[in-house]
Amino acid sequence: MEVIKNEEKKLVEVWLSRAESSSSFIRNQLKSCFSNYKSKGYRVVVFESGQRDLFVATRDLLLENRMQTIPRKPQHNVR
Repeated sequence: MEVIKNEEKKLVEVWLSRAESSSSFIRNQLKSCFSNYKSKGYRVVVFESGQRDLFVATRDLLLENRMQTIPRKPQHNVR
């Protein structure tokens, strides 16, 4: 678990690995972290590692974004 505290933005980032994401011990620590920082006016954000291969997920996202930017030809109804 990696914790990054940004005092200027009053933000705490918590980064969890796959193993940590499924740990009940870590989940209990997060509850304590939330209440501790909330009382000090911070927002806590948790990032969890995904289950998919990072290369494949990134490639799919880039391909999808590229397809969104390609202009589509208007379709005409032919009768």
